[in-house]
Amino acid sequence: MQENVYIERQGVEKSDESFLQGVKACIPTLLGYLSIGFAAGVVEKTSGLSILEITMLSILVYAGSAQFIAAGMVAANGSVMAIIFTIFFVNLRHLLLSAALSPYFRHLTPLKNLFIGCLITDETFGVAINQTADKKAISEKWMHGLNVTAYLNWIAANIAGAFFGQWITNPERLGLDFALPAMFIGLLVLQLVSRRKIMIDVIVVLCSVVIVIAVTKLVSGSAGVIVATCIASLIGMVVEKWK
Repeated sequence: MQENVYIERQGVEKSDESFLQGVKACIPTLLGYLSIGFAAGVVEKTSGLSILEITMLSILVYAGSAQFIAAGMVAANGSVMAIIFTIFFVNLRHLLLSAALSPYFRHLTPLKNLFIGCLITDETFGVAINQTADKKAISEKWMHGLNVTAYLNWIAANIAGAFFGQWITNPERLGLDFALPAMFIGLLVLQLVSRRKIMIDVIVVLCSVVIVIAVTKLVSGSAGVIVATCIASLIGMVVEKWK
C-alpha cells in the first residue's frame, strides 16, 4: 500500500513488466556469463579449490573479477585476510552501481531494495540502466527476473567449469578471456543507441579512457575505474546541462 501511495505522489506509473520479461532481458548476457563463468571455474579448479568450494564461492561472492583474483591468491598461498580485503576493494564499484539504480526503486521497502542490491552485477546493471530510459521506476518483478536468471546462470557456469576444468588447461586459447569485454561492448552499444545523445556519450567515453589510464599509473586499476566513473559522469552532466 505504501509503495502505491509513493508512486502516486511521485507521478510514477506502476510498471506492468513481469518476471518473465526480466528473464528475457537477461538473455543477451547469458552467453558471456556462461563463457566467463566457465573460465572462472577452470581457473578456480586449477588453483586447488574443490567443486564444493567453487560452488560456495560463486554463490557467496558472485563476482567474476573477484573470483579470478581469489583463485590467483589461493594458488599463491595468500592469507585469508589479504584475500578478503583485496576482494572488498575490487568490488567497491558496486557502491556506484547501486547508487545509480537506487532512484528507480525508492517506492520499495529497504528490505526489498537490499535483496535487489545483493544481486546487482556489472552486466545486470548495464541491462537495467538501459531499461531506465524515459522511466521514473523499474518493475520489481522485472528486476528479480533479470537478477535471478544471471545469478543461477553464473553458478551453473562455475560448476561446469570446475567439473570439466581438468581437461582444459588453457582457456585463453578458446577465447574465453574475451567473453566479458565482448559482452560489455554489446551492452554499451545498446545503451548508446537508445539514448541518442552520441556527442555527450563520446565525450564521456573519451574522458573515462584518459582518466583510467592516468589514474592507473598512480594507483590500482580498481581505483582508476572508480575515479574515472565519478569524474567522467560529472563531466557528462555538466556538458548536458550546458548544452
